[in-house]
Order: sequence, then structure tokens, then C-alpha cells
Amino acid sequence: MNVIIVTACPSGVATVFLAARALERAARKRGWIPSVEMHSQLEPPVPLGPEKVGAADLVIVAAGTEVDLSRFVGKRVYQAPIAQALPDPDGFLSRAENEAKPLAALPPKHPLAAPAAAAPSREKKIVAVTACPTGVAHTFMAAEALTQAARGLGHPIRVETQGSVGAQNKLTPEEIQEAEVVILACDIEVDQSRFAGKRVWRTSTGAALKKSNQTIQEALDKAQPLGGEAHRPTAQPGSGGKASASGKRGPYRHLLTGVSFMLPMVVAGGLLIALSFVFGIDAFKQEGTLAAALMRIGGGAAFKLMVPLLAGYIAYSIADRPGIAPGMIGGYLASDLGAGFLGGIVAGFLAGYTAQAMSRYLKLPRSVEALKPILLIPLGAGLVTGLVMIYVIGTPVAAVMSAMTTFLTHMGSGNAVLLGLLLGAMMCFDLGGPVNKAAYTFGVGLLSAGGPGAYGPMAAIMASGMVPPLGIGLSSLLARSKFSESEREAGRASLALGLCFISEGAIPFMAKDPLRVIPVCMVGGAITGALSMFFSVQLMAPHGGLFVLLIPNAVNHVLLYLVAILVGSLVVCAGYALLKPGKTEMPGAESGSGAA
Repeated sequence: MNVIIVTACPSGVATVFLAARALERAARKRGWIPSVEMHSQLEPPVPLGPEKVGAADLVIVAAGTEVDLSRFVGKRVYQAPIAQALPDPDGFLSRAENEAKPLAALPPKHPLAAPAAAAPSREKKIVAVTACPTGVAHTFMAAEALTQAARGLGHPIRVETQGSVGAQNKLTPEEIQEAEVVILACDIEVDQSRFAGKRVWRTSTGAALKKSNQTIQEALDKAQPLGGEAHRPTAQPGSGGKASASGKRGPYRHLLTGVSFMLPMVVAGGLLIALSFVFGIDAFKQEGTLAAALMRIGGGAAFKLMVPLLAGYIAYSIADRPGIAPGMIGGYLASDLGAGFLGGIVAGFLAGYTAQAMSRYLKLPRSVEALKPILLIPLGAGLVTGLVMIYVIGTPVAAVMSAMTTFLTHMGSGNAVLLGLLLGAMMCFDLGGPVNKAAYTFGVGLLSAGGPGAYGPMAAIMASGMVPPLGIGLSSLLARSKFSESEREAGRASLALGLCFISEGAIPFMAKDPLRVIPVCMVGGAITGALSMFFSVQLMAPHGGLFVLLIPNAVNHVLLYLVAILVGSLVVCAGYALLKPGKTEMPGAESGSGAA
């Protein structure tokens, strides 16, 4: 049987070529005689001649963009997205043979027959902002996914990333003014005042990364105008149909906002403390030494500021700038009373909602209204928060923190292994998502409390977080025949990111194959977490990956720690190599995808 195979992709030649060759090989195995025509942006297509078209018994079109089919009128034609052709070319050909139908004459305005010159009239300018709590992995991967998806759909887009180094590729007022829709793919609160009056669609970085095409389409179809409340950093309730469900403010988003501002302080303080141990575990006790200075900077300054920062920016997320002062007051009191991390969270929400209530319900004459945000709210909310922390909340939460630290310090090996299993599985469940962040936040809270029992969970958490990208990366190298070239490239990047404790390096694989990747990663991470706790490994720093091991005394059992990480990584490597069915393109490969 003579078949014509047409492949088309809006972004380039890689997917077009891979799909064409895969379908051609599958067709030859069936005894068919294929003729291939490829369409991409890199070079103009070379149409098949009239004799090939005339001799064709079946026309198979695997396309992610428009293709002129008018020359195939009267032929049996099967059309499907190019992404469906790559995972199972033989199955794709079977569907084509069974479901192809004669192509009737196309009406003048049929989308497949529309001239390419008409495409620009359908272009809609889009601007977007991406931001995640750590400001590294999800922020930039979501930006790349949105960029590729918009280009694939024929829409120009500019994406601003609000990462750990500040705003990059910053949107200009002119670009915002010209945009038809604004996409805010943010897991934390960002300043939205500049988008007042524009159609805004709010979602998460995870949704933008894994469902980028759907996000673009929903934004274009369902975004709603944003209210014009000046300098308000949060979305107005209900702004955007489903956006209000996926992007509305809530306690979890407020918590993540606080965590995002706190994390740099945690990492800096933790690494400074770890550096003080270079001179010996107890060297900081000698006044006037460099070890003592490093401990004073890391533990005496950075870690003391950590809880006030957390509380202050939780309150900021809730009540804007007036919430910062009462939030930080409450956070400092939580730290001073021994309530620590948990007390800081409580103080942040208490200060934020108190400040928000005063802002909404405290009515004053217009002549003194200006005093409300700079005097009355900080004073009133700070007083309420401080008194409640001192007389109501501080002591019970401090008792909870003390009990938790005591439990961890005297925990038996069986309980320690179970805790390691749980934390390890949580770190690998969603790779930087809410569950992963909950486990990491738990470890950071214990680290801030100090004490011998506080350092074990942090070691298990960081080790487990490295396992998914390391294991998947190793699998792509050792089982090359099961991975496409794009997957192998993503695997090499995943290895590098895993070494740095960037779990998100495995996200492209999880997005493409979640039912296999997630369970395998959770098993590997749980094993690593359990082994780390069983070996009684203690880690003094909250980040840094394997590079922290270069700091003497930062980890107490270096070789055993490496064994735990290696075992978990090999479990993921072997498990995914066995379960993976075969070569597939990465998410967004037909348009392109990218960690911590």
C-alpha cells in the first residue's frame, strides 16, 4: 500500500524529523511504501509531486500546526496531533488505517485550507509572570514552557521571571498596555498593580509547566479584567473564572510567600554555621576566633532573623505593607519565647488578618485616612499580635516545639527510620510542589530550633530530594535505547541539577510519564530517607546538595550519607529503566520544556 506521511510542527525540525522517521520505519515494517513530507520553520517544505499524491492509497497527517490539505481531496486522510505519533508509531498507523476517511472538498474558510498569511490576524499578544517559592526551578521552567506553548499556538509572548535573583526580562509598561491577556503563573504573591484593568488569568507554576498549552488557551478564553486597587499585590477574588479556584489567595499561598522570603536567610545562615564547623564542632565556643564569628553571623544573626522574616511576609501576603511591621514583631516574639518556626507561622497569620481587618473595617475621616497604613494599623495590629503571642500562644507553641525536639533527640532507630521513609517519600511525590515544600519546611523548622535531633531530618530531606533527578538522569545514560535524544538531553541536565539538590530536574519526565515516574521516585526517596535516619546522619546546612559535603564537619557520616543517596538513586534508575516503555518526546517538545 502506498502511503503519504505528512509531519508538521510550528517550532522547528526536531519533532518533525523524529515523528517522520518513526512513522516511516513503522510503515515499512508493515510492508507499506511510504513517502514523507516534512513541514518546519527551518526550511520551506518540499511538496510531494502529483504522481506520488495520485498513487497514494492513504494520507497520514501528524501535525501540530495548519497544513494545506486541498491537494488530497478525494483521498483517504487521517489527521491527528504530532504528539500522538511519537509514543506509539505502530498504533498511530493502525488508527490511521482504520479511521481514515475520504477528504471532501474543503470550504474556502476551512481552518486547514486557510492561507498562512491569515495567521497573524489571529495572533494575540500575551505577557506573563512566573514566580515560585524558591525562585529557581519552577520559575524558569514554567516561563520556558509558556513561551514554547504560546509560540506553538501562534501567539507572541513575553515572560517576566521573578526568581531568586530578582525580576528578569522585566515587562515594560508598553508591553503590558499592548497585551490582550496577562498570565500570572505564581505560587507566591506578586505585585499586580501594574496590571490593573487588564484581563488576568492566575494559575500555578506547576500548571503552567505541565499543561502549558491548556493554560494559554484558558487564559485567552476565560481571563477577566483585574480590579484597579492601587499597589495591591494580590489578585482580586474571582478574577478569572477558574482562575479564582487555581490562583486565589489562601493560607497555603500566604505561607509560601513567607517561606520564599525566608529561604535565602535560612540557606545563608545554615551554610555559615556549617562553615564554622570547619574549625571543629566546638571551635565556635572560643571567643574571638573566626569560628565564633561565623557562628555569630549564621546562628546569632541570620537564624534569629529567619522567623521574623517568615511571619512578616506571611502578614505582607495577607494585608500588604501594613502587615509587615506587626508580622515581624510577632515573629521576633515567637523566636524570643521559644515558639520558633511554628510560632512564627501563627504570628504571621494573626498579624496579617488583624491588619487586614483594620484596613477594611476601621473607618476614619478622610483627613486622617492617610495615617491608617503607617500609624494605626502597625500600632493596633502589632499590639494585638504581641499581646496574644505573649499571653496566649507563645507558651503552648513553645512547649510543642520543645516536645518535638525532645522526641527527635531521643527517638529510637525504628521511629527514625519511619520518619525518614515518610519525609523521603514526601520529597519525591511532587518534586517541588506543595507536599515537597511541606517536608522541606518541616526540616527547616527543626533546623531553626537547633539541638542534636534537629539535624537528622534535614539530612534525610536533602538526600531524598536529590534522588529523583539523579536516578532518572542515570537511567537515561545507562538505558539509552529506551530514551529519545531529547530525553537523554533532559537526563544530563537532571543529573547536574540533582547534584545541587534541585528535585525539579526530574519534572520533565514526571510530566510526561507520572504513573511510572512518581511511584519509582517515591520508593527511591523513601529508601534514601530511611537509610539516612538509620545511619544517624546529621546535616548542619539546609541546602547545597553534594557540594555541602566539601565543608568539613557539615555532615557527620559522609560515606554513609553517600551510600544512602547512591542506593536510592540506583533504585530509581533501575526501576524506571525496567518500567519505561520506550522513546517519547519530552513535554512541550513539539513546541520545547527545562530547575532549584
